[in-house]
Amino acid sequence: MSLTPQTEAIQKESGAMTSYRWRICALLFFATTINYLDRQVLSLTWKDYLVPEFHWTDSDYGTITALFSIFYAVSMLFAGRFIDWMDTKKGFLWAIGIWSAGACMHAFCGIATSGILTNQWWLGFEGAKEALAKVDKATVITSTSVSLFIFARFILALGEAGNFPAAIKSTAEYFPKKDRALATSIFNAGATVGALSAPVSIPFIAKIYGWEMSFVIIGAIGFLWMFFWGLMYKKPELHSKVNKAELAYIQQDILTDVSTSVTTQAEQKTSFAECFKYKQTWAFAFGKFMTDGVWWFYLFWTPAYLKDIYKMNATQSAFPLFILYMITLFSIIGGWLPTFLVEKKGMNPYEGRMKAMFIFAFVPLIVLLAQPLGGISSWLPVIIIGIAGAAHQSWSANIFSTVGDMFPKKAIATITGIGGMAGGLGSFIINKSSGMLFEHADKTQMAFAGFHGKEAGYFIVFSICAIAYLIAWFVMKTLVPKYKPITNL
Repeated sequence: MSLTPQTEAIQKESGAMTSYRWRICALLFFATTINYLDRQVLSLTWKDYLVPEFHWTDSDYGTITALFSIFYAVSMLFAGRFIDWMDTKKGFLWAIGIWSAGACMHAFCGIATSGILTNQWWLGFEGAKEALAKVDKATVITSTSVSLFIFARFILALGEAGNFPAAIKSTAEYFPKKDRALATSIFNAGATVGALSAPVSIPFIAKIYGWEMSFVIIGAIGFLWMFFWGLMYKKPELHSKVNKAELAYIQQDILTDVSTSVTTQAEQKTSFAECFKYKQTWAFAFGKFMTDGVWWFYLFWTPAYLKDIYKMNATQSAFPLFILYMITLFSIIGGWLPTFLVEKKGMNPYEGRMKAMFIFAFVPLIVLLAQPLGGISSWLPVIIIGIAGAAHQSWSANIFSTVGDMFPKKAIATITGIGGMAGGLGSFIINKSSGMLFEHADKTQMAFAGFHGKEAGYFIVFSICAIAYLIAWFVMKTLVPKYKPITNL
C-alpha cells in the first residue's frame, strides 16, 4: 500500500520518523508471553504433583481445562466490549491485573482443600499436604480440589480474555493496515515464547520450591508488566514520543486530515446485534471456533502426551517441549508472507491474508504422521507438533488481522471478543472430549487405525487437528469471497 500524498508531505516536512510503535508492540509481546506462561503452569505440574496429591484423572483435568475454555469464551465476548468501553490503556491494566491475581490463586487451592476438609486453615503449603494425606476419602479430596481449581481458573480466564482484544485494538491504533499482520505476528509470537519458556522454568521451580510457588512466581510477573504499560502507553496522537512523521505513517489509511483523528475517540460504540448482521463476523468467528481448540490442545495436552506415551516426567520433557516451541517461532513467516503478497503482488490486505492462510492450512496435515512416526522416536512427534504449532500461530496472526481489515476501529475489540468466544467454545469441546476419550481408551484398550489404548485416543484427536484449518478456510472464503470492508457500522 503506497502512502497518501498528505502522508508523504508530512513526512518530508517532519524529517526522520520515530519508531515508538515498535515499543508498544514489544509491550504487547511481553503481555502475551506472560499470558501463556500463566496458563501453562497447570499443564506442566498436574501429572507429577497434583495427581498424587489430589487423585485427579484425565477426565478431571479435561473438565478443568474445558471449563477454563468456556469461561474464557464467555469472557471474551464481554472483554472486547469492556476494552472498547474502558479504552485500551485502562482496559489492559484491568485485564492483566485480574489474570495475574487468578494465576496466583491456584497456589492456595491445596490449603483451601485442606481447610474445607479438616477445618485447619493456617497450615502452609507443606502442612496442607500432610493434612490431606490423612483424609481417607480420595473422591472427596478430588471433587473439592477440582472445584477450587475451577474457580481459580475462572478468575484467570476472566482476565486473560482481555489480552487479545486489547492487543488487537492497540495494534490498530499504532499500525497502518499493511503492517498489522507483521505487528500481530510479532506480539502473537509471545504465545510461542511463553509456551517455550514454560517447560524450561516451571517444572524446575515446582521441583525446587514446590508446585505452589510455580503459580505464585509466574503469576507475579504480570504485576510488573502493569507498571511499564501504565508508564509507556498513550494514544499515538497524544504521545510525545510519536512525532508527526510517525503519526502520519500510522494513520496513512485515513483519508481525511490527521488532525481529525482525535475526534474518532467520540465515535458511537457498536452493539452485538449490529455485529452479527455481517457475514464478516461469522467468517471470523467460525475460523476461530475451528482452530483455537487445536492450539489449546497442543498447549494443555502435549506434556501429558509425553508422559502417557513416552513416560517422561515434567523435567524430562522440558527439553523436548522447549524444542517443540522453538520450532513454532517460525510463525513469524505468518506476518511476512501477507505483507509480501500485498506489496509485491499487488493484492489487497484481505486477499493477501486469505492466500497466506490457505497455504498455512495445509501444513497441519503433517500431524497425521505424529503418532505413526512416534514408534521410531519420540522426537518425531515433538518436531511434527512444533511445525503444526508454527502453522497455527501463522494462521492466528492473520485471522486476527482480518478484523482490522474489514471493520472500523471502534468495533475491532468487540469483533475480536466475539471470535474469541467462538474459539473458546471450540476449545471447550476439544479439551473436555479429549479427557473423556483418553480415559475411556485407557480403560477399554480401545483399538483404532492400528493403535490401542491412549495411543488410539491421541491419534483420533491429532486427526481432527490436522483437517480443522482447511475446513475453516473454505467456510470463511465461502462467507466472504472478496475483500469487503464494513463502512456503515
